[in-house]
Amino acid sequence: AAAAAPAISPKGNRVAYVLRNQAWWVDLADGAKPERFLEGRGQAGSLRWSPDGSKIAFVSGRGDHAFVGVYDVAKNGITWIDPGVDRDGSPEWSPDGTRLAFVRLPAFRNTFAFNPRRSGEPWSIRVADLRTGQGDVPGRELFRAEQGRGSVFQRVNAENGILWAGDRLLFPWERDGWLHLYSMPASGGAPTLLTPGSFEVEDVALSPDRSRVIYSSNQEAGDAADLDRRHLWGVAVGGGTPAALTRGAGIEWSPQPLRDGQAIAFLASNAVRPAHPGVRLASGEIRELAPGSIPATYPSNQLVTPQPVVFNGADGMPIRGQLFLPRGVTGKRPAAIFFHGGSRRQMLLGWHYLDYYHKTYALNQHLASRGFVVLSVNYRSGTGYGLEFREALNYGATGASEFNDVLGAGLYLRGRSEVDPARIGLWGGSYGGYLTALGLSRASDLYAAGVDIHGVHDWNVVVRNFVETYDPRTRQDAARLAFDSSPMASLDGWRSPVLLIHGDDDRNVPFSETVTLAEELRKRGVEFEQLIFPDEIHGFLLHRRWVQALEASADFLQRKLGGKQTGTTSQR
Repeated sequence: AAAAAPAISPKGNRVAYVLRNQAWWVDLADGAKPERFLEGRGQAGSLRWSPDGSKIAFVSGRGDHAFVGVYDVAKNGITWIDPGVDRDGSPEWSPDGTRLAFVRLPAFRNTFAFNPRRSGEPWSIRVADLRTGQGDVPGRELFRAEQGRGSVFQRVNAENGILWAGDRLLFPWERDGWLHLYSMPASGGAPTLLTPGSFEVEDVALSPDRSRVIYSSNQEAGDAADLDRRHLWGVAVGGGTPAALTRGAGIEWSPQPLRDGQAIAFLASNAVRPAHPGVRLASGEIRELAPGSIPATYPSNQLVTPQPVVFNGADGMPIRGQLFLPRGVTGKRPAAIFFHGGSRRQMLLGWHYLDYYHKTYALNQHLASRGFVVLSVNYRSGTGYGLEFREALNYGATGASEFNDVLGAGLYLRGRSEVDPARIGLWGGSYGGYLTALGLSRASDLYAAGVDIHGVHDWNVVVRNFVETYDPRTRQDAARLAFDSSPMASLDGWRSPVLLIHGDDDRNVPFSETVTLAEELRKRGVEFEQLIFPDEIHGFLLHRRWVQALEASADFLQRKLGGKQTGTTSQR
């Protein structure tokens, strides 16, 4: 297992981290040995040093509930903060280290996955004063979300769920159906919306003086296509008009204000250049931090710029995607449709900020260079387009409503003049593998081939992996619906060839999902090829495995649908 979530002490002498769900630390001196400093029940996480480095706040997850605790380094003891039956998390220290704020999520037994949670028992923010003495420390409620939209907590893609900025607390809230930042006085009071509009906030960081918050979002910065990009913005923590700090056809994320309080470091990409570090100076000038990180020989001029497109799902819902058109190609071309995993993801008009989708974007570009028309689909239940789109009705194991988008994407491509309607294929991994298999099993007349990478084939198997309380034997109605929403329920309609790729140490989607599917495809005489990686996990650890998987995917689609071949690593 790999160490994760490192937290460096403000004293600069030690780093704490999580390993196998336990809290460890190691001194930064030469020859220092790691030591587990928290002993006890639960899965440790969210390690947060106090400002003076004398204490560490943490979360102890215990299944159906979670506690926030504070470990005192000198006393080697733990103080529990306002313990209860709910799920407490996201601890955040006040600047003077005397108080601790945290988020309380009401107790909720998730008896089945995929039930859309558009509302629920409201979450709250509580604050505890650590100067109250010995023993467990009580807390008081500072804020409670309203009923309805936003009553279910949704964190931004940041280190913590809340931030303490001077005398104000910042937190995410979907009050208007979009994930925005709000702030309120740390003493209590009405919240102020910091980021108004029809977009969603993602990465968040405070300026060194904690007077401004820098964030990435898909807010429009002069181009409607920015809904499928990320740019950096800044706004005062007390409110005001947000200012765009970056704009254009690029994608910027992970802002980190520098110590001078003026410059901001970040990561960036665009349609033809992979991720690289940059810095925005106080003047507004943007420079690359490592100009040589992308070799001069990198073939950016051979890549295409995807176009934003909108098409209708089979039920009429508008669905966004990115269309890659091959250069200098005439006549009817083969086409490939890509479905991301998650499903809580959003594909962008360029190289993605997540490692997995950085790689899949590369394959989409490669297919375009081989003459394919490629469509990357942001299907319902993904992020970026608001609460109701993400919490889609009847999605996944409760009805597979995303199949409307699978079908709509194929019908959209079939209607384009560049596409040969007899040569449309599908590919994707994980949830994208599920949608690929669903498309092949339900619509083999539309889809001529597919690549299914560690895909879900029977929701009952996968849900049982993640929801301890789910037992299909006692939830027969849910189990029947989950099966009917799975590719296994429609195998008799599967005729198109498929390439199956999977690592047999997958902890997310059991390897048995591919074993069972292969068995059933053989019974029906359906052509399939396989590429199996012994001892590999869900998001392949070895770079060479990724290369094998992507090369095999491209080769398979080229052999089955046409296009220039590059050699194969797959086997029957």
